[in-house]
Amino acid sequence: MGALDGRVVIVTGAGRGLGREYARSIAAEGGRVVVDDIGCQSDGTGTDPAVAQAVVDEIVAAGGEAVARTDDVRTMAGAQALLDAAVDAYGEVHGLVNNAGILRDRMFVNMSEEEWDDVVTGQLKSTFCAARTLAGYWRDQAKAGDTVAASMVNVSSTSGLLGQPGQTNYGAAKAGIASLSVILAQELGRYGVRVNALTPVARTRMTEDVPGVKDLVAAPTDPAAYDVYAPAGPAPLVAWLLTEQCPATGQTFYAKGGEIRHFLGWHYGAIVQQDAPFTVADLDRQLPGLLGGD
Repeated sequence: MGALDGRVVIVTGAGRGLGREYARSIAAEGGRVVVDDIGCQSDGTGTDPAVAQAVVDEIVAAGGEAVARTDDVRTMAGAQALLDAAVDAYGEVHGLVNNAGILRDRMFVNMSEEEWDDVVTGQLKSTFCAARTLAGYWRDQAKAGDTVAASMVNVSSTSGLLGQPGQTNYGAAKAGIASLSVILAQELGRYGVRVNALTPVARTRMTEDVPGVKDLVAAPTDPAAYDVYAPAGPAPLVAWLLTEQCPATGQTFYAKGGEIRHFLGWHYGAIVQQDAPFTVADLDRQLPGLLGGD
């Protein structure tokens, strides 16, 4: 028996890298997977329907169940088509992994409006479109009296939560995805939907040209050595978050190889108070100490 037997899960951006591993792990645990990927390059250009189909072929060859889709979730129409196809194929949907996204790195002072818009659309809006479509589907089920035990996993990044020079567009979108996940967990819990975020660390197409990252995540030269940055590393956590019994919601997790951390976001630090409005002189005197206290 697999941990995801009977569960139907949509995975966006599932044709390569981390998304492919999420889909394979879900299928290995008995889940039926809708593998969605338009087959674009990492910068969002181009299409190739063979990319999603190749993952489906792998899953089926291993004894799993999957169907391929090439719906573009950067639009609500694409997200709706994806949901409709999943329901047509399997009758219902229990999980969503929002992994689709693109990358166009540039130092901020050189970044064009197009590079900003394309990445925010390819990351944050694609997560919104798929999440909004599935949230409405699960809400309608709950309001009709059906028991819903659904799970959504949204993919964030340390680039957004810790920062990475050259990735202001990507990082801003990924930080937005983490915040979206926290709020969605608060809103959708009443309908039986859990929402969590994941910040995976692995070797993918998107790490190939990031300064200081490519060499760090390179595969070990010894084939027998443990590959900490293999893209399969974070996949079991995704599968666990999708299980019906998983208790987590509104959380963000960091996953790398055999390491999982509970990622803690913005929280209150040191405080200065007084029983009167602050003046600039007050702040000049007190705030340097507060900064040291954090």
